[in-house]
Amino acid sequence: MLVSRRSRVATLAACATILLATSACGDDKAQEGSAQQVRLYGTDGNMLNSYPAELKERADLVDGMKGTTPLTPLPDDFKGRLRSVNPALTDYLYSAETYDAVVIGVLAAQLAGSTDPAAIAKQIVGVTNNGQRCEDPASCLALARAGQDIEYRSVSLTRAGFTDKGEPATASYATLTFDGQQLNDGKTEFVGAGSESAASTKTPPKGKKPRAGDAADQKPLIVGGLLPKTGDLAIAYPPMAAGAALAIREINAAGGALGKPVTWKDGDDGTSPAVAKATVAKHVADGVSIIIGAGASGISREVLPDVVKAGKILFSPSNTDAGLTDVEDKGLYFRTAPPDSLQGRALADVVLRDGSQKIVIVARKDSYGEGLQATVRDELEKAGIPGDRLKLLTYDPPADAKAAPVDFSGGAKEIKEFGADAVLIIGFGESAQVIRALADTGVQFRH
Repeated sequence: MLVSRRSRVATLAACATILLATSACGDDKAQEGSAQQVRLYGTDGNMLNSYPAELKERADLVDGMKGTTPLTPLPDDFKGRLRSVNPALTDYLYSAETYDAVVIGVLAAQLAGSTDPAAIAKQIVGVTNNGQRCEDPASCLALARAGQDIEYRSVSLTRAGFTDKGEPATASYATLTFDGQQLNDGKTEFVGAGSESAASTKTPPKGKKPRAGDAADQKPLIVGGLLPKTGDLAIAYPPMAAGAALAIREINAAGGALGKPVTWKDGDDGTSPAVAKATVAKHVADGVSIIIGAGASGISREVLPDVVKAGKILFSPSNTDAGLTDVEDKGLYFRTAPPDSLQGRALADVVLRDGSQKIVIVARKDSYGEGLQATVRDELEKAGIPGDRLKLLTYDPPADAKAAPVDFSGGAKEIKEFGADAVLIIGFGESAQVIRALADTGVQFRH
């Protein structure tokens, strides 16, 4: 962790105390007779270059919007390789995490010497800890084929490996800013979180040793996608799909796994339990060993019982719901995205640095939205923001792509009456309706 939790909280608390003390006299009255101005904040699924298009002719409303997302500074070489898969790529959110999830899963299968999901699962945490360090599929696969313990490091996994629970021990977050209708890379800031000491020290069991003739009898490893091609999170699909495709291409260029090319089965989670469950059922029928997804935490919660019952692995590149750390998974759920218990601190820091004093946190009503909402609230209160200056609102996301848009007119009026000077929106593409509703009530956004 770049700064200790205690010093970070103390710094935020001091900042909040000064702000409240210097503004307590008449700050609410100052807005009377003038248009209410609000600073706009977002996170993850709405901090993308593709997000303003969700507002259509009112895309300029995002100008000045800030937010955070799990993101590591990506090397230009990696971005170039992604664009060789998809030349139209404009965003990179979760591309590195998707790439690493596929590579780690394949390396675990090679070390296990098997396509059996249970055997693969026992190797996944170990792939990232306490072995010979390697940083690309070719060199890592060569070591794994020789039976060598490895410590995989790559684009999203840079400082430490997985915890015993199968998630990153450390994370990197980016603070992003919209200038006009595009994110300004020049204003992006990165901060580290987590602790390297949380990484697992357990030694995985030795996998099955390859023997002459094994490759001919071995079935190819099949990896399946459960990514948001459609639905509220579809705006995040292109970089995730590019990350998966690049990983499969580079793995197979390096000889594949278990003596055969790795097979990829595409699949949509639809940001919908019904769509995701149907995709999981098809993957199970097709003999998929590792399912990469789902995109949204709430969708993973819905399908995980089906995945576990089928004895498959669910490996998400983008689930951040902190509650998934202790979900009942029989050791079959993993993620390369860090839990929101870490991101909440980064978000609170961003909001407080701008001097915000009356804050509304709007979240989609699911495990991701409400979980991160609660974490940010806790961090703001620890920093000294009184409870009566915080307001929590939720909205029901559309059931599917054909459902009516979110109606947030009532919530927008509550925000205006509350006199908020900052609104944090935790959602995906559908959250554009929240911004529209705020503008329709006469709220002006500060740039």
